[in-house]
Amino acid sequence: MDEARFGQQGTLTRVWASRGSRPTAVKQTRYEWVYMFAAVEPKTGASVALQAPTVNTETMSVFLKMLSRKLRKKDQAVLIMDQAGWHKAKRLVIPANITVLYLPPYSPELNPIERLWSYLRSHFLSNRAYEDYDHMLDEQAKAWQTLTPTLLKSVCACPYLSHVVEV
Repeated sequence: MDEARFGQQGTLTRVWASRGSRPTAVKQTRYEWVYMFAAVEPKTGASVALQAPTVNTETMSVFLKMLSRKLRKKDQAVLIMDQAGWHKAKRLVIPANITVLYLPPYSPELNPIERLWSYLRSHFLSNRAYEDYDHMLDEQAKAWQTLTPTLLKSVCACPYLSHVVEV
């Protein structure tokens, strides 16, 4: 689980061009953002996402409630996430069917969903200009909706989570 900020200060990426040419890329200089909270089960590709105008404890609680409702009655989710302030706030409401496992500080490489944010930026949300905030919301939603469970399993593959230990 993690959240990412996407916006008008977008990401510039490489583009295909003829040798010797100098392709141009669009970059806006406005300061509006859309945040996406998301959780992915790397083994199955199952996912839950929430778009929000900001990140805070209340929004995180809403996201956890959404995730909790997606689980089957007897399921218990182990949610791996970093130690952002809103992840550890006293006011955060963690449903009974979710157990939180905090990553060590400064270790984003251990969170499988970090690769997903890079994928979304490089394939859908880079080299772009948005007309307004609603356009940004719509494009982020379209990008998320293109993700299939198979693609999510591939992008978020994490060998240390899929290792089976026999007892």
